[in-house]
Amino acid sequence: MKNMNLNLLVWRQKDAGSKGKMESYIAENISLDMSFLEMLDQVNEDLIKKGLDPIEFDSDCREGICGACGVVVNGQVHGPQRATTVCQLYMRNFKDKDKIVIEPFRARAFPVIRDLVIDRSSFDRIIMAGGYISVNTGGAPDANSIPVAKEIVDKAMDAAACIGCGACVAACPNASASLFTAAKISHLALLPQGKIERKKRAEKMVSQMDKEGFGDCSNIGECEAACPKEISISHIARMKREYFRAVVDEIEK
Repeated sequence: MKNMNLNLLVWRQKDAGSKGKMESYIAENISLDMSFLEMLDQVNEDLIKKGLDPIEFDSDCREGICGACGVVVNGQVHGPQRATTVCQLYMRNFKDKDKIVIEPFRARAFPVIRDLVIDRSSFDRIIMAGGYISVNTGGAPDANSIPVAKEIVDKAMDAAACIGCGACVAACPNASASLFTAAKISHLALLPQGKIERKKRAEKMVSQMDKEGFGDCSNIGECEAACPKEISISHIARMKREYFRAVVDEIEK
């Protein structure tokens, strides 16, 4: 079978101030080779032809890199396939006449803008609080001029793989942004260039995370399971150590 029909139940919400509801749609002649977002594109084309409003959803690169897309599919963040963004989820994971429930990420710090589109600017503000290196280091040095042990490089790269999609928040029962924040703190704290500001960075970013209304981590592990880049929750432990050191230093001053 090359094509199939699907029964969709999709969250529709006109704007942030409106009350949303689930609405039913039939997705017809869907190819098994389509991505999930291509399936929604086809549904939207049919809706536009009928003079109806298309389903709004976020997307950009559609290559699992940008972190823009993100929905909950049948109760699972980014859908049923592990280590996959929703743009890389293919319709061969579903069967003809399947019922698919599609909702936006749910979190107080991720308010719905319209339909499946959410406001993730809270992540931007966490980065702005300290997720960078501000020390003036002059011109860019040669890549091999600062030796870094492979074990450290591997851990830093694991953390730097975070694409900021928000899956960790949507999957966490506490709506915690600890995995996202920890990844951004961890990859800079591990590298020599980021060590100078590590304490200030941890204190500011964790404080901003709390201000945004995210919940705290209780080690459930759903964030790691839902993360499309499989970032380890060990980075959360490092973030807490970095924050503790920063607070203790402030107290001792």
